Parts: sequence; C-alpha cells; structure tokens
Amino acid sequence: MPTYRDEVVVLRTHKLGEADRILTLLSRRNGKIRAVAKGVRRTSSKFGSRLEPFMVADVQLFKGRNLDIVQQAESLGSYGADIVVNYDRYTTASAMVETADRLNEAEATPQQYLLLVGGLRSLARGDHAERSVLDSYLLRAMALSGWAPGLTECARCGTVGDHPYFLPQLGGVVCSTCAPAGSPRVARETVDMLRALMAGEWDTIDDAPGRTVAAASGLVAAYAQFHLERGIRSLSHLESHR
Repeated sequence: MPTYRDEVVVLRTHKLGEADRILTLLSRRNGKIRAVAKGVRRTSSKFGSRLEPFMVADVQLFKGRNLDIVQQAESLGSYGADIVVNYDRYTTASAMVETADRLNEAEATPQQYLLLVGGLRSLARGDHAERSVLDSYLLRAMALSGWAPGLTECARCGTVGDHPYFLPQLGGVVCSTCAPAGSPRVARETVDMLRALMAGEWDTIDDAPGRTVAAASGLVAAYAQFHLERGIRSLSHLESHR
C-alpha cells in the first residue's frame, strides 16, 4: 500500500533544503525507516516539534521510491523535551539511539522498538541512574540481536558457575581453566550486576554500590564496542564527562 501508519522513535534528523528534514526512524512494525518531513523547520509547521530526536510518534507515511514522506504525526511520548535539558540524559539517549540505529541495519523487530521506547521513557522520567539505564539497554538490545553475553556458564567450555573472568572477545564470563594468561579478574558482585542489568532487576541495580556500578558499566561498554563493527561515538562523551 502506498500509505501506511506506524509507531516510531526518531533516531536522527538531517536538514534538507530550507524547510525540510530527513528522518531516521525505528518503527514498531516496519523496521528502520528513512523519510522526509516536509516543511517541519518552518515555525508554522503543525508537527515539527513531534519529530525531533528521542520523540515517539504515531505517523502516517507515503511510500516513496527512495525516501518515504511523512503526512501526519501525533505525539505518543514527548521524551525529547525532558532529555535535552539535562546533559547526562542527552548523552545517554544519544548512545541509545545510535546503538539502535546500528543494531537495526538489517531488520528491526517490535521488541527492539519497545525496548528503546521503555529506555527513553525511564530516562526522561529520571527513574534510575542514567548510566544504568544505558547499560541495561545495551545488554538487552544486543541480546535481541543475537549477541547476548554468557553470564552463567563459561563462554568457551560451557561449565556452569560463578566464573572470575569476563572477556568481551570470548563472549562473556570465562572459567579459570579457559581464561588466557594475564586476564583481569572480575569480582563476583560485578557479574551479579551484569545479570541484574540483563534481567532489568531495578531494585538490585539501584541499590548497588558505586564501585560495582562503575565496574559493570566498563564491561558493558567494552562488550558493546567489541561486538559492533564501529565504536559507539556517543559513549566517548559519556566517559569524558564521568
């Protein structure tokens, strides 16, 4: 059908001409969409503010040859307004949408869409620490893409247990027998934190001491950067601000 509706998250925007904008959208039912929103940069635009980064909207689009065309947009979540006023929230959200953009190059799923919407909503509300929201999102989004880290059994031999090493290049926790010589040990509390982040156990996450949060966050960043072909640029802004 030439015209269709879908729920979308705005990942990126680019200026086009004097008044238009190219949008990169993650949708609930149609994967990743590139579309043109005509006239949205004019002050008279009826839905320009609904199509800013981090916004969630119900849109009607016309199927184009190269780019679809946005015909209507109704706001479902104005998360961008609460995110952009806070630097930590903004840089965290930027890393989340950059990851979503990269992970969904091929075919996005409704689960990826819902996970991103939930993360942005939590971020806008200030429900949890920004970095914990990002770490949980990164682990769960990568798991949905087939890159779940092994956290209960050795990534090499499959032995179940509380293993003392976590190596991104091997895919998760590794036992003492399989760990290469010189591998840094990881505290059991850090691995427990990774499991909580993966499962979304927010009582455990919110109560964790700062050193455990920081240690787990470093491992999540290393894991994500290793498994994505190019690094997540937005993570560097977070690291420099910590």
